[in-house]
Amino acid sequence: MKKLLLVIALFLPLSYFAPIDNTLNAEIVIPPYAKWGRMAMEETKAKYPNAQIIDYLHIGKETNGDTSVEKFKLWLKGEEKEFGVFIDISFNSKTDEVIKITYKETDR
Repeated sequence: MKKLLLVIALFLPLSYFAPIDNTLNAEIVIPPYAKWGRMAMEETKAKYPNAQIIDYLHIGKETNGDTSVEKFKLWLKGEEKEFGVFIDISFNSKTDEVIKITYKETDR
């Protein structure tokens, strides 16, 4: 019976499931680390201008008093090799002023 309902649902018009005005309600959620992720990518592009960023990972955030660190791992493809770069962005938690950015290359 469930399969039959699924098959029927596949052939119903979208208006059957959407509100009468046929608009879909969607909420875009921007994660709190988004601006730091953009900064990590921009700074990495500047540091490695001949490499292409092919993957991005937000590792997490650490806070200690007034200082926070957003941690990322980017995977880059250079002319001769692929490699990872761990990027830590340290900043003042209250003012968002960047204290320092560190990079550490890795082969995995």
